[in-house]
Amino acid sequence: MTDLRTVTVDGSPVHVLDSGTGPAVLMLHGSGPGTTGSGAWAATAQALGASWRLVAPDQAGFGRTPVPAGSRGGLRLWTEQAAGLMDALGADSYAVVGHSMGGAVALALAAARPRQVTHVVAVATMGAPGAPLSADLDAVWAAPAGPVGARDMLSRLVFDQTLVTDPAVDARAAAMRTGAAAYASLFPPPRQRWADDLALPAATLAGIRAPVLLVHGAEDRLTPLATAALPLLEHLADVRMAVFGRCGHVPALEHPDDFRQVLSCFLRRGGPQVP
Repeated sequence: MTDLRTVTVDGSPVHVLDSGTGPAVLMLHGSGPGTTGSGAWAATAQALGASWRLVAPDQAGFGRTPVPAGSRGGLRLWTEQAAGLMDALGADSYAVVGHSMGGAVALALAAARPRQVTHVVAVATMGAPGAPLSADLDAVWAAPAGPVGARDMLSRLVFDQTLVTDPAVDARAAAMRTGAAAYASLFPPPRQRWADDLALPAATLAGIRAPVLLVHGAEDRLTPLATAALPLLEHLADVRMAVFGRCGHVPALEHPDDFRQVLSCFLRRGGPQVP
């Protein structure tokens, strides 16, 4: 079963891809302009949907989900909206998979909802305390809508430049134009403050009870392995890491089979024992 629908969360609409049956897995996209839940995760959902119920929302300010009136995008809003969405869907427990910005949201959600979140997979993640904003992420956040901006952004996201095809550029440019109005408010300069907003305090990270899998590309230019992922090993109590060589910021795109195998094996392991 695959269902694209809108769910009301705290009085605001959230557009959601809801696919498959089984234990629930919330899948949170990253922060580039034109990013959507279905665009980021549809291929993974199709491959894994026989085993799990995969829920991939457009987070506030992305795709067809607006920023609620009187709010602005940020870690607190995205975390509260993710928790509210799963409550609205009746999911009492669930794993969370997050990419880049979505990885920081996944970690924050695990800290806020220890009884609900069973596993965390943080892919090319943000969230490490004190992590600097890379020049490539700064450029991606500032990418103008249209083919030129889309091509530049995609070239920064991947190690394998043959993936930056004309159809991929055209599709991303169209998505950027569609979401431009909502996205415009999210990351105005100076942009280091938005990276700081996505960083979790060391005490918050240390308190996460769910097992965490970090998945990272060795050649990630947006969230470099050394500054984004490796520091998290020092803070998380139950953590392991998979690093893909010849891989940039999107392991699910550049190494899809290996990514799905690592993801499915981790999701099948036991979760935390929360008293």
